[in-house]
Amino acid sequence: MKKRFPLILIALFFLCNAWSQKNDLMIHSGDKGFYIEHKVAPKESFFAIGRLYNVSPKYLASYNKIELSKGLQIDQKLKIPLTDTNFTQKGGSGTPVYFKSSDKEKLSDIGKKYNISTASLQWWNNIAGAEADKNKKLIVGFLLSKELPVVTIKQRPVGEQSVVNTETKTEIIPAVVTTTTESVNPEKEKKEEKKEAEAEMKAEKKDEKKDPVPTISEDKRLMQGDRSYFKTDFDQQSKISPVAKDETVTSGIFKTTSGWTDAKYYMLIDNVSPGTIVRVINPTNNKAIYAKVLGAMAGIRQNEGYIIRISNAGAAALEISEQDKFIVKINY
Repeated sequence: MKKRFPLILIALFFLCNAWSQKNDLMIHSGDKGFYIEHKVAPKESFFAIGRLYNVSPKYLASYNKIELSKGLQIDQKLKIPLTDTNFTQKGGSGTPVYFKSSDKEKLSDIGKKYNISTASLQWWNNIAGAEADKNKKLIVGFLLSKELPVVTIKQRPVGEQSVVNTETKTEIIPAVVTTTTESVNPEKEKKEEKKEAEAEMKAEKKDEKKDPVPTISEDKRLMQGDRSYFKTDFDQQSKISPVAKDETVTSGIFKTTSGWTDAKYYMLIDNVSPGTIVRVINPTNNKAIYAKVLGAMAGIRQNEGYIIRISNAGAAALEISEQDKFIVKINY
């Protein structure tokens, strides 16, 4: 028995290593931005997969152009969008997302392609030079999920070996299996999806109080104009994906507590990835703000008749006094 014990440990090591390699998250780039791929396993649903990757089931279905009610097929490949809600390129903690390098590819070129600094690539991948080896898997960011194994890469001087510690999910594989098993209960899924929809419109429900929308004359702090908090993000976004949409739309308002002093404006719009920054312009005075997309409009009764909704702080910064419908221009 003592002789067999080391053999068992070796077998377990190779099994875990094989599982890790099989489940490496590889980054892809498309017309909607960065994404990873997922192959549907038996009994998996949009809700289970959405929870696994920290993506709204409704947005996941929309992103893949599949009706939420139709369900999924075994071995079907889904694109999992990487947004600022489930993907980060700051710090060194999360579930690694990889890029496979070609022959002697420069880190600076990889950085430009995936919007990462060379220093971060060197840190995350323990590289001292300016080039990556051929066919080397490089960490280019981290998925943020409570259902997947998490690693932390401690900061080390370039040239020294990076230290990787597993901080969460001591039982990594069972955590993923549990996610799939729970999705079998359709009643539970419906309740959870209903909660998500209610959460998205939580701010809107406050509109029932019918408080007046503040105007510039009421508070000079609202004179933010093109100095919106998300303007820098919009500029960076435009470098990666040039502005392609320029539309005039009908808008409404929803209430938030953000934006009055920090110029953080938000909006709801269909068929645009959450986290996208959109420039909103009042055509009557050409004032502009930059608003972050929180989610979609479709399927929620309060949104009927509108193309978008913007936060009340954003409307005030645009000097819009209407509380019902009004026209704005958007581009992104």
